[in-house]
Amino acid sequence: MSESVLLIGTSKGAVMARSDSARERWELEPLQLMMSSVYGLGIDRRRETPRLFAGATSEHWGPSLFHSDDLGRSWSEPEAAPVAFPAASGAALIRIWQVEPGLESQPGVVYAGAEPHALFRSQDGGITFELVEGLYNHPHRTQWQPGGGGACLHTIVPHPADPDRLLVAISSGGVYRTSDGGASWEPANRGIQAHWMPEGQRFPEFGQCVHKVSTHPSRPERLLAQNHFGVYRSDDYGTNWESIEHGLPSNFGFTLLVHPHQPDTAYVFPLTADYERLPPERRCRVYRTRDSGQNWEPLTQGLPQSDYHSIVLRDALTTDRADPAGFYFGTRDGEVYASQDDGDSWQLVASHLPDVLAVRAAVVG
Repeated sequence: MSESVLLIGTSKGAVMARSDSARERWELEPLQLMMSSVYGLGIDRRRETPRLFAGATSEHWGPSLFHSDDLGRSWSEPEAAPVAFPAASGAALIRIWQVEPGLESQPGVVYAGAEPHALFRSQDGGITFELVEGLYNHPHRTQWQPGGGGACLHTIVPHPADPDRLLVAISSGGVYRTSDGGASWEPANRGIQAHWMPEGQRFPEFGQCVHKVSTHPSRPERLLAQNHFGVYRSDDYGTNWESIEHGLPSNFGFTLLVHPHQPDTAYVFPLTADYERLPPERRCRVYRTRDSGQNWEPLTQGLPQSDYHSIVLRDALTTDRADPAGFYFGTRDGEVYASQDDGDSWQLVASHLPDVLAVRAAVVG
C-alpha cells in the first residue's frame, strides 16, 4: 500500500503531512526539529524506503543536516558535523540550502549546497560530506556577492546521463557547470542579464543573481531558469540563454519547476519586483507553460484572487513525481496548496504554519 508524504520546511521546524495514494486528504503532524529554520530539504528515492534530509539551522546550536529513514517519523543527526568546512579554509557553515541525491548509478552520492558559497559531496548516502574543492577554489569565488537571502549555493542539477556533469546555481555568482566530476568549473551565463549593472556591462561572464534552475531528465540539455528579473531557457546546457518571459505579468520571482513527465511544461510564481515582493495585482497565481516558455497561462482555481500578499520561495514549489504527478507549493504566510491535475485546480492542504521555506513530496510503497 502506497503512502504520500509532504515534507515542509518552516522557520520554526519541519512538518510532515501524510495521505494515501489518492492524495485527497492530508493529515499534518506536529513540528519536528523544533525552533530551527529548515531551508534545505531532500528525498533520496533510490532506497527501498526513501531517506529524507532536512538542513536545519538552530539559533542556539547552529546549522546541521538531519536524516530520516522512516519517512519522517524520527530524525537522526550524525555525532560529528556532517557538513563542515576544512579548518584550513577559515570558513564556517552558516546554512544548508540544498540537498540533492546523485544518479541511480551512484547509490551513495548526495550533494549539499551551502552558505557561504560551497558545494559538498557525500559518498555514504548523506552521512558525511567533503568540500568540492574544485568549485571552492575557483578564481571567481572571491568576487561572488551575497544575494538578498545570503551567499548561498542553492540549486544543484545533476546531469541524468553523465555522472561527471553537474550544474549549480549561486547567489550572486550565476550558473556554473563541470564536466569532469567537479575538478574544474566554468560559468554558464551567456545571455542572462544583470539588470543592476551599468549600461554596457549588463551581460557579464558571471555575477548574475539566478534564483532557480530546473530541467527534465529526458532533455538534460534544456534548462529553464528564474532569475532576479528574467525568466530564461537554454537548449545547450547553459552555453547560451534566451528570454522566455513574454506573457508573464512580471519577470521577477524565486521558483521554477519543470513537470516530471512533460518536458515542455513548467511552472513559475511571479512577483511584482524586487522592491515590491508581492504577487502582481495581489492575486495568488501559478503560471504554466506547455511549450517551454513560448506561452504562459495563469492557474487560479482554488487560489485566493484578491488582497493576497504572500510569496513562494525558490524551494517551496515541488512535485512528487508520481504518475499522475502531484504539485505542491508553500507560502510565507504558512499555507500549503496541492494540485493533482497539473495545476488546473488547487486545494488547501495546510494553513497557519510558520513561514514556509521549502517543500518536498513523494509517493512511496
